[in-house]
Amino acid sequence: MKIICIGRNYALHAKELNNAVPEKPVFFMKPDSAILKSNKPFYLPDFSDDVHYEVELVIRINKIGKNIEEKFAHKYYDEIGLGIDFTARDLQAECKKKGLPWEVAKAFDQSAVLSDFISLKDKNIQDINFSLLINGEQRQIGNSKDMLFSVDKIIVYVSQFMTLKIGDLIYTGTPAGVGKVNIGDHLEGFIENQKMFDTKVK
Repeated sequence: MKIICIGRNYALHAKELNNAVPEKPVFFMKPDSAILKSNKPFYLPDFSDDVHYEVELVIRINKIGKNIEEKFAHKYYDEIGLGIDFTARDLQAECKKKGLPWEVAKAFDQSAVLSDFISLKDKNIQDINFSLLINGEQRQIGNSKDMLFSVDKIIVYVSQFMTLKIGDLIYTGTPAGVGKVNIGDHLEGFIENQKMFDTKVK
């Protein structure tokens, strides 16, 4: 199982981090040990002083595909979930400065909160509201219609480079509003009005 994460897929998020808006999808990987499920707590790692939350819609691939055409991309998923891409922002900044890969800042254990999945039946994948509350306060709100690259275009692009397999996860990018998490924070993620995860930081 692969975890494929799309970076800079919402223009306002790219702007808030002073990043250029990409012309093609930007993606990086997390290992399966990054998954944090079942509302388990997130433990702040001791190697970073600036871990940020990034709430994201998550697609789970349901069939094997390579070099997928856009007209067929919708056949490769039928459920949606919600997650958090935790990022050691201080380590990421150091990597960027040196022109190095981001994995040390993105791929650490438990860095990918993952909810259960719900059916996309009668839902438009490109018109889904989602949000993140921290300690009861709304910190991020987004809608998939604001993605720079749609879910289908992401599948087309990524499948040029690697075969997508059943169970692979695609974290589709985060809207504006990211920020630091602290011990004691209570994170709640929603798709529309349905709570998808409930995680505490320790």
